[in-house]
Amino acid sequence: MNYFFDLDNTLCVTEGLNYHESKPIIDRIIKVNELYNKGNKITIYTARGSVSKIDYRELTLSQLKRWGVLYHDLNIGEKPNFDILIDDKAKSDTEFFDK
Repeated sequence: MNYFFDLDNTLCVTEGLNYHESKPIIDRIIKVNELYNKGNKITIYTARGSVSKIDYRELTLSQLKRWGVLYHDLNIGEKPNFDILIDDKAKSDTEFFDK
């Protein structure tokens, strides 16, 4: 299965556009890592810098590594095709993680 996870306010808490101060949501990261370890494809998506044109790739890569997130792809910008989307803007993010 291909899982597609939004980053900000789904896997970490980010106040406004203050990405440098984002805090991981550990229990959600554990669930993502479990899915990864079971052989699922994990893509992390973020729209960081989409409007401002600031490149947040290195910061984001560093945060994912520091937080121990296991994933296959990092997508900054366009959303690719996915089987399951987990996003804080959708009703499904709390339903998915709170099961």
